[in-house]
This record gives sequence, structure tokens and C-alpha cells, in this order.
Amino acid sequence: MKGPIYQKSHLFSLEVIELYKVLQNQREVIISKQLLTAATSVGANTREASAANSRKDFINKMVIASKEARESHYWLELVKEGNLVNYNFDSLISLNEEIIKILNSINLTSQGKPKPK
Repeated sequence: MKGPIYQKSHLFSLEVIELYKVLQNQREVIISKQLLTAATSVGANTREASAANSRKDFINKMVIASKEARESHYWLELVKEGNLVNYNFDSLISLNEEIIKILNSINLTSQGKPKPK
């Protein structure tokens, strides 16, 4: 797995795990688990897509990864804007946005749709 989406989603998962630990130390249990689940699902689904048994299966996994990336973005916004912890979110949110763009591009290309300009 050497493609950018595999590397970036793996890094994203690792960084969210670190944030999860901080949130857990602050006793923020519910949102931290939601974020952890969504964020690690991005990488899990891109990995599953790499072993897809059909184009339809590949597209399905990548679409799920894209939805999970967007959900992760929502939870990150809530944690940041709710001031739940003192944490530098800029690089994590930036990485998340980059992943969303890559997944959007993969999904459009794999579905034979033109990329927006």
C-alpha cells in the first residue's frame, strides 16, 4: 500500500489516536469514541478497497471511506469549536481535508465522472 490515500489515512488514524488519548484524559468519552471510530474507518475502508473483488466493491469501499472522512471532519470541528481540549487542530484538520479531496477524486474517477474544475 504505497498510494497517497493509504499513507495519509494511516497517518490520520495515528494522529486521531493521539487526540483520542487527550480527550479520554479529559473524560470526554462520547465524542472521542465517535471521532476515533470514524477516523480509523477511513483507513480501514481504503485498505479493504485495495483488495476489492470488483470495481463496484472498490467504489463502495471508497465511498464509505469518503463518508467516514467527512464524519471525522464534523467531530473534529465539534471538539475544536467546543473547546473540549487544548490541542493544535490545524494540521489534523488540514490532513483530513486533504484526504477528503483525494477520496473525492478517486470516487469521481472510478465512477467515470469528470472532476470539477
